[in-house]
Amino acid sequence: MAVELAPAAIPAQIDMQEPVSKLTFLHALIAGGVAGFVVDIALFPIDTVKTRLQSELGFWRAGGFRGIYKGLAPAAAGSAPTAALFFCTYECGKQLLSSVSNTKDSPFVHMAAASSAEVLACLIRVPVEIAKQRSQTLLSHKQHQTALQILLRAYRTEGLRRGLYRGFGSTIMREIPFSLIQFPLWEYFKLQWTPVSGYDSTPFSVALCGAVAGGIAAGLTTPLDVVKTRIMLADRESLARRRTIPAILHGIYTERGISGLFAGIVPRVLWITLGGAFFFGFYDLTTRLLDAANSVD
Repeated sequence: MAVELAPAAIPAQIDMQEPVSKLTFLHALIAGGVAGFVVDIALFPIDTVKTRLQSELGFWRAGGFRGIYKGLAPAAAGSAPTAALFFCTYECGKQLLSSVSNTKDSPFVHMAAASSAEVLACLIRVPVEIAKQRSQTLLSHKQHQTALQILLRAYRTEGLRRGLYRGFGSTIMREIPFSLIQFPLWEYFKLQWTPVSGYDSTPFSVALCGAVAGGIAAGLTTPLDVVKTRIMLADRESLARRRTIPAILHGIYTERGISGLFAGIVPRVLWITLGGAFFFGFYDLTTRLLDAANSVD
């Protein structure tokens, strides 16, 4: 995150605290897509290391540092639509809930909007994650399978729910708690930025708020991420396919202790902290530029 977004490049008349109605559906679609694509491409190697650390095979058997960019294609293809769908739902949900409850900056509004957005985004995210993580752990290495072949094989052998959407429940169980922590913190940090620092909000400050919020949420929800990874990578005969989420957590704790539950926490926190900075920074920058272009028109 060495790139600092110059505040001078942002029109002064655009204020981050303006009503969300000024952020149109199209703006959320474009800005979310741009932000998601930049993050997933820039930080993909860190995600690969995290996935292999969490794999039941262990880091070295899952690939170690070999093929660090395996799985990049499905991640790149799915990142923009997933992020775009999320932010369209989040911004529209926040606007709707704020108008109904007359509490614009309530953390409960942010929590509800983020949770709804995560559920919809997972309709795209889960199949992408399956293709990406199986490629990252070299499970398809011997067959030289592409992402599409991995998904087709999952569908043909296991069906829609247990194949393409395996781990949907565990992904939701990870994403919703993550969002319940990250988005209220992000919105709160943004609100407090100017009163505390004395400086106007800029894409850089929004990026910094996103980085801190994301890092905190990432660390606290790592055990749920470990469960999600185990379920998605499990073979058809694996115990992980037949056990509940609490049972998997207990099994990991029995096998590896606390370190097992928090496997991959360092790359996960690093990945999401940097990702939060890129994601929210580029999201804010893109929306400001789009709003500026509309105001000129």
